[in-house]
Parts: sequence; structure tokens; C-alpha cells
Amino acid sequence: MTDIIDLDYDRQHVWHPYTSMSEPLPCYPVASASGVRLKLENGRELIDGMSSWWACIHGYNVKALNQAAHQQLQQMSHVMFGGLTHKPAVDLSRRLVDITPQGLDKVFLSDSGSVAVEVALKMAIQYWQSQGKDKKHFVSLRRGYHGDTFGAMSVCDPDGGMHSLYEGFLAKQYFVTEPQLAFDQPWQAQDIAPLEELLEQHHQHIAALILEPIVQGAGGMRFYHPEYLRQAKQLCERFDVLLIADEIATGFGRTGKMFACEHANIVPDILCLGKGLTGGYMSLAATLCSDKVAQGISQGSAGVLMHGPTFMGNPLACAVAVASIDLLLASPWQQRVENIAHQLQLGLAPIGQLEQVKETRLLGAIGVVECHEAVDMQQIQAFFVEHGVWIRPFGKLVYLMPAYVMNDADIATLCAVIYAALNTPK
Repeated sequence: MTDIIDLDYDRQHVWHPYTSMSEPLPCYPVASASGVRLKLENGRELIDGMSSWWACIHGYNVKALNQAAHQQLQQMSHVMFGGLTHKPAVDLSRRLVDITPQGLDKVFLSDSGSVAVEVALKMAIQYWQSQGKDKKHFVSLRRGYHGDTFGAMSVCDPDGGMHSLYEGFLAKQYFVTEPQLAFDQPWQAQDIAPLEELLEQHHQHIAALILEPIVQGAGGMRFYHPEYLRQAKQLCERFDVLLIADEIATGFGRTGKMFACEHANIVPDILCLGKGLTGGYMSLAATLCSDKVAQGISQGSAGVLMHGPTFMGNPLACAVAVASIDLLLASPWQQRVENIAHQLQLGLAPIGQLEQVKETRLLGAIGVVECHEAVDMQQIQAFFVEHGVWIRPFGKLVYLMPAYVMNDADIATLCAVIYAALNTPK
């Protein structure tokens, strides 16, 4: 067998995410990755501005994570979690309880972010069943995104989201106008009024409010005011509704706090984690909940949480996650994220002056360029690759989520290439 990737076979048989099989977008063959660079088969190196969909927070080919995976492989790569346990899962759970907001003491491990959301929704429904209350619906923010499985899709934006195709098949949920005030704008009480009104009218049917704290990701890379999150938590308590915080994209330092909930100093009832959990090495997710939720479920009619993925608590993934969290905690990650924010601010400033650009925005290690019109994905992707960077835009947005180890020169290069790409005639 040849080591060269058969791109013709890939194009004809391999279905890539959000891609047509009849007219697929080009795929660039990666031979290896190290640090913050992807090496293509033709030898070209690309600075990765995406952290592989926000997961590789330490970059690629990280010695400590490689060693953790190798050592665990010598013991066992997998064992069922039903009726068995192992040190990597216990160690990971201990670390997650220690670093997440206080009070999230129970850890349910799963295999992807979407499944972590599914588990959270099940937790909320089963909790209220145990309380003898018929609360089976959810309220979500418009422009929110929570995953691609059916429960998760039902709480994604119902109109502008990517899941409108399935409208007739999804459970009907409640939706409220998304926060309008940006992260650094003066707070105005009317921003929370739509949520208050909805909960006042329908709280008796609502199991939980689910939201992405501070950052609405795939729904537009929007950064909203921390006070909204504080007020939302208070409303949930007032109207006897659980709060689910989906920190799959924002967890592990991306916004400048270890978890975005910390910007508002609130503790959700249920917390979903993924992406950066293993530093991008393995697919793994976690759903944490309070003792109140866990005890309620355990004392309900079922007596158990009705979920159990085959690869739940995978030892290999858990061992790498432990190493990734330890590496993060041992690093000056706050200073690194602050520095990335400063460099992005410098690099985005001239981009914001371009005719095609509506605005730029920044929070932690997230830089966003919003254009007036949707970019031509195939054309701009080819431009980026030709100029030595990997950036994956969507819609009107060209954004950066660098690994925390990226240096100033590489960030400047990413921004310069975006500038060049958007400074061309329409």
C-alpha cells in the first residue's frame, strides 16, 4: 500500500462534515502535525488558526500527551464502564470536580459533545420526573448551537440554524431572543426581559434553560454580557428551572477564564464539557451535575440515569484528558490567553477598516471577523492554504481560535493573511 492519500477515493466515498457528496469541497491531505502547524503531503506547512475546531489547545504532537497515551496503551485501551472502573476515569473525575465551579460534584463521561448535551437533557427530564412534575420541555437562546444529535438539535436555533431541515422531526422547545448587549457594553435590564417573560408564562412546563455561557459559537461567534448570565441564573432559581451550561467550546481557558461561567460567577445545575478536554487527542466529553440533580434522578422511578455509551469512560481518552488538564494547570495559560488577545487586537484592527468587513470582535483567545456578505468558502480556503495558513470560515465569519502555545509572529501571520484575503476586489 502507498502512503499517499487517494484523494479521488476520498472525494467519491468519504463523507466529510457539512459537505455535499455530489459537489464536495476540496480536501487538503495532511501528512503530519506538530506544534501549531499542519504538514500537507506536498510538504507545505500551514499555521493552524482553528486548533482543529477548538480542541487542540496545546497544539499538536505534544510530548506529555503522547506519553500519557503510550503509557495507558501498555495497560489497556478500553474496558466497559458498566460494573467496572479504572484509575484514569477516577483521576479525571477528580480533576473536573476540582476545577469546575463549586457544587458540580457528579461526573458522567461520554464520547462526544453532542452526547454530553443529550445526557444533560435527560438529566433534567429525569430530575423533574423524580419530583413528580411534568416538565419535559427546554428553553434555549436563539442563535444557539448545541450539537448535531436529535435532542441537541431540538435546542439549537430553529430558524437560522443548520438543523431547520429536520423541523418536523424535532421535539418542540421554547426559544427566546438571544442577548443583544455585547460583552463590554453597559448593562441594560431590558436585555433579560424576554427570558423573564417566557419563564413567567411557561416555567411549569420547562425542565431547564440551556445556553452557551458568554459565547454563542456556531450561531455567529457572538460575545454577550456577563450580567445576562447572572440574571438568567437568578431567573432559573426564581421559576424553579434548571440551568444547563454548554461549555463544550468555551471550557478550559478559551475565553480567558477556565470556564466561561466564571465571567458571571455563577454555578449551573448541569455543565457540558468536550473539545479541549483531551487537548484534541481523543473524542471524550463530560456532563457534570449538582448533588441535588443526581440525588433526584437516583430517587426517581427509574432509580438510574438512563444512558450508557459503549465507550463511556474510555481509559485511553481519560488518561490523555488527565495529562491535558495537568499540562494546562501547570502552564501560564492565563498569560498566554491574554497575550493572544493582545496580538489578535493588533492584527484585527486593520482588518476592521476593510470595506468588506462589518466588524471585528475579540474575547480571550477568540478573534472574529464578520463580513457584510458570506465568503466564498472554496475560494478563500484555497487562498489561505496558498499563503500558508489553515482557517475555516463559515457564512459571513472568518475567525481564529489559536492554540495557547502560538507565538506572536504566527498570530500576526494569520491576521495578515485574513487581511490580504478580504482586501481583494469582490
